[in-house]
Amino acid sequence: MISFESDYNNGCHESILKRLIETNDERATGYGLDDFCNAARDKVRAACEMPDADVFFLVGGTQTNATVIDALLRGYQGVLSVETGHINVHESGAIEFGGHKVLALPSHDGKMDAGELQQWLEAFYGDIAYEHMVFPGMVYITFATEMGTIYSRAELEAIYDVCKHYELPLFIDGARLGYGLMAEGCDVTLPQLARLCDVFYLGGTKCGALCGEAVVFSGMKAPAHFFTTVKQHGALMAKGRLLGIQFDTLMEDGLYFKIARHAVDQAMRLRDAFIAKGYKMYSNSPTNQLFVLLDDETIQRLEKDFVFEQWFPVGDMMNCRFVTSWATRPEDVDALIAAL
Repeated sequence: MISFESDYNNGCHESILKRLIETNDERATGYGLDDFCNAARDKVRAACEMPDADVFFLVGGTQTNATVIDALLRGYQGVLSVETGHINVHESGAIEFGGHKVLALPSHDGKMDAGELQQWLEAFYGDIAYEHMVFPGMVYITFATEMGTIYSRAELEAIYDVCKHYELPLFIDGARLGYGLMAEGCDVTLPQLARLCDVFYLGGTKCGALCGEAVVFSGMKAPAHFFTTVKQHGALMAKGRLLGIQFDTLMEDGLYFKIARHAVDQAMRLRDAFIAKGYKMYSNSPTNQLFVLLDDETIQRLEKDFVFEQWFPVGDMMNCRFVTSWATRPEDVDALIAAL
């Protein structure tokens, strides 16, 4: 079976595996206080062009989202997200479990609209009973989105302007940040994105690492005792060197972006083939996640040789997701194209 199920069903990039083996017999301090993590932090800061940014390494995406959101919110506050946002639909209630409500806004191909965000906030503070309601405490978006789409620089600027006006931190979930930044038509660089939010993370789990995410506080300093909050959420790895070595390797000579570009290139080959063969795309995704409408007969035929996900029905068709990754082989894409 050839898998297009997800971008984290392989182990890790061979360069990381090699480095882990090479450093295996070295002894290192725990909890991210080692030299490997320090070197990785410096590389992340350099890539973001932010020498003073606070950088932390957490074990995974769900833990990262729950930890950052809980650290930035007071007990009476919630987090604004689009209705299709990852924290609203695919986190098993992790945010609510931490005591914070997800305040859902309309989704436009997975994206938040700055005008609607401002209207929501105006309506909230215009309600004479707002003291009885869950306060908006921060704004959360993903880059790339759950639907594989990306924000333009102008869209990010507009959202961040609203956030600054209402003094709300903007948090960008970057689980697939590499694929978003390397997408066709992306007009945002990593340093620019870092300056258009208050905190974001470079996803490793989905972008070549065994596990781990690099949280960067770019528009603000980390909250007091953030290290302790990370541990409370089970997001702190005792053998922090594992995360440091991986990100030190990924950020060396732009490897993170090179392998992300490979995934996007393979996805675009597949997207063009779907369209050329008459299939209808559900969203106009320029990243490594493709959403295509398939009938039952086609699904049953393709499932004999390929693994992919069925998300939800659209009329009498099924919206199916095909995902490429840093490890996708061109010959696997060739096989799927031939099978269409």
